[in-house]
Amino acid sequence: MKEIRAAELHRKWMKTDPDYAREFVALAAEYALASAMIEARSRAGITQEELARRMKTTQAVIARLESGRVKPSTRTLERFAAATGTRLRIYFEPAVVRRKSRPRHAKVRLRAA
Repeated sequence: MKEIRAAELHRKWMKTDPDYAREFVALAAEYALASAMIEARSRAGITQEELARRMKTTQAVIARLESGRVKPSTRTLERFAAATGTRLRIYFEPAVVRRKSRPRHAKVRLRAA
């Protein structure tokens, strides 16, 4: 049985499956936020458990935030930034003109203080 790597399937589906490509793009902003949160925690050198203690929550909540399955409030992002020693910056940037329009998402960045 031939093994197929996930990256290969992703490339194929992005080219051949418009529904897959549309959903992937729609979720990209959420996963970018989750990735930024994981990176901020990693740079701070702390575990999910330690981050949870600093934020006065549970490790399960941190895991959900980092999974990209939940959309955190601005207040939660502020607490996250404080607990990781980063500064929260939220900004809007102009949408790039494309042939097919699609919803644009705000960018959120966590930066070291």
